Amino acid sequence: MLVVENVSHGFGSRTILENVSFRLRKGEHIALVGANGEGKSSFLNIITDKLMPDSGVIKWSSRATVGYLDQHTVLEKGLTIRDVLRDAFKHMFDLEAEMLLLYDKMGEATDDEMAKCLEDTAEIQTILEDSGFYIIDAKIQEVANGLGLGEIGLDKDVTDLSGGQRTKVLLTKLLLENPTILVLDEPTNYLDEEHIIWLTRYLQEYENSFVLVSHDIDFINNTCNVIYHLENGELNRYKGNYDEFERLNEIKKRQEEQAYDKQVEERKRLEDFVARNKARVATRGMANSRQKQLDKMEILEKPKEKVKPTFAFKEARVPSRFLVDAEDLVLGYYEALTKPLNFSIERGKKIALKGMNGIGKSTLLKTILALIKPFGGKVTLGDYIELGYFEQESARDNSNTPMDEIWSEYPGLSNYEVRQALAKCGLTNEHITSQMKVLSGGEAAKVRLCKIMLKEINFLVLDEPTNHLDVEAKDELKKAIRDFKGTVVLVSHEPEFYSEFIDEVMDIEDFTTKIV
Repeated sequence: MLVVENVSHGFGSRTILENVSFRLRKGEHIALVGANGEGKSSFLNIITDKLMPDSGVIKWSSRATVGYLDQHTVLEKGLTIRDVLRDAFKHMFDLEAEMLLLYDKMGEATDDEMAKCLEDTAEIQTILEDSGFYIIDAKIQEVANGLGLGEIGLDKDVTDLSGGQRTKVLLTKLLLENPTILVLDEPTNYLDEEHIIWLTRYLQEYENSFVLVSHDIDFINNTCNVIYHLENGELNRYKGNYDEFERLNEIKKRQEEQAYDKQVEERKRLEDFVARNKARVATRGMANSRQKQLDKMEILEKPKEKVKPTFAFKEARVPSRFLVDAEDLVLGYYEALTKPLNFSIERGKKIALKGMNGIGKSTLLKTILALIKPFGGKVTLGDYIELGYFEQESARDNSNTPMDEIWSEYPGLSNYEVRQALAKCGLTNEHITSQMKVLSGGEAAKVRLCKIMLKEINFLVLDEPTNHLDVEAKDELKKAIRDFKGTVVLVSHEPEFYSEFIDEVMDIEDFTTKIV
């Protein structure tokens, strides 16, 4: 279905892909995995013609239709969700319009023209019936409900949607188009637990091929049968799911380390022999022979150690017993999103918020933090609160470097201190001197986490912090939150991330005014 041969690509001095090859066969379910910033999204952009590689060949099967879920697609203002989803069947609506024109033409047609019109309309009618054109609205409703769009309402204007809701619309449209190959970049970001379960089932039963990028290990294990691992510009193929890949990759790494160590020892032995014997006439021949061995030896590179992040939150003085007290709090912008809420957040508690996208989780966080006004009721904050707030998304067109970002909040830090702080979060020198807008989602998230970690805090508020983070960063963040002695309020669609350290789960759906 797809052949990629000897593709290379880089940004400036930074090599992203080096002479990589890739095969996608019919029916294969492939996960593209690797640490943040290794070039997974760049690879998807290259195979979908959104980015030109520096060199190499990309060949699609002539019969392939490709559907690409791109997180940054812009939806046209004024369209409803239903309009966007019906556009998935545009080719069928075009056929119907052609058929209606033919019916109009029949009124003034000659006998020969009439015969041709009847033949054409019959053919179009058959195509439309076989393609399920007359049950399109039922199909739209089924897939839309599966991904949670039914609760939002299909007549809602797409420009009024949150980032997560927009992703759901694009994903639903893509699934309705039913291409022979799906290309999905982090499809579970912004999806709630039950919708991830629905998408998992859908992809398990998907007869065609797909390539996906995801950091959700359970999701990959349940949907994929081939893993491609991208690391240091190299792309390696593994048969099986993520667990099998991890096992085989660990064996491969050990073998590379052993081969390197063995060669270092062998070269030392030969060099020592040559040094001791090249001057003596009796042993000069043997010394020359060993030197030839050394010259012919292909020198192995030392296996590169990946930069691993280490996260830790600094703790501020102890705040008052209750950090947040909500009385008859109603969330909303132009209309009420919830019934009145009454709750308190006690010092030291770790609370997870769950509930469908668009139901008010981010709105609740922003209302608690007084970033937006309550629709009704009031929120009282406690004394001596030192806040660390991680927003769900960063600005897309940010021309600052990560170093500029840190200096904008901590102008007193030295160049060395800023570099050290960013390096601790797993960012290399290449990352910290690049503009924020060219960093991957995971790299940008690490910069935002770094800002919080430089501050002494006692109240940590995190809105979907695991979106885009790779597996190692996610594990490190989990450990840092678990070790933090302060109060935590977290929004996450991954119960396996927070279940170990959370004291209480608050379900916003219990308070919503929407029908769910």
